[in-house]
Amino acid sequence: MKIKTGIGIDVHRLEEGLELWLGGIKVEHEKGCVAHSDGDVLIHAICDALLGAAGMRDIGYHFPDTSDTFKGIDSKILLRKTVELIREKGFEIGNIDSVICMQRPKLKSLIPQMQSCLAGILGIEKEEISVKATTTEKLGFEGREEGVSAYATVLIYKAGMA
Repeated sequence: MKIKTGIGIDVHRLEEGLELWLGGIKVEHEKGCVAHSDGDVLIHAICDALLGAAGMRDIGYHFPDTSDTFKGIDSKILLRKTVELIREKGFEIGNIDSVICMQRPKLKSLIPQMQSCLAGILGIEKEEISVKATTTEKLGFEGREEGVSAYATVLIYKAGMA
């Protein structure tokens, strides 16, 4: 079995009056992400981690923010396409560990919904997806509520490989 790991990170500025999407779900908040797509930092970090683990560059290479094709796109579509890309290379997803850094709103109660959404797209069990949320204790751009960041690590594998 061939096992590979990857790491991904995404950051977006927050602005009033925009929708906030995290982990594939809409989060009620007065601010949302300024982005070419819907700005779902968690999904973008997971896409980068999966693509990196498979040796397939990054999300911007596959889904450039200079393309009108991806303007305003639902990030769940990007995640589905990413899963298709890595599966075409023979990889399956073992597990995902991730964290969202944001001062407000508190996300703890939304994590099970995010896990279910992501599991449905990724085709893995909800228990294989860890989503954590943390504040930065009012430090940095996240703490000042100017932006949000997300980090993800993944394990992918090819069965039958040495």
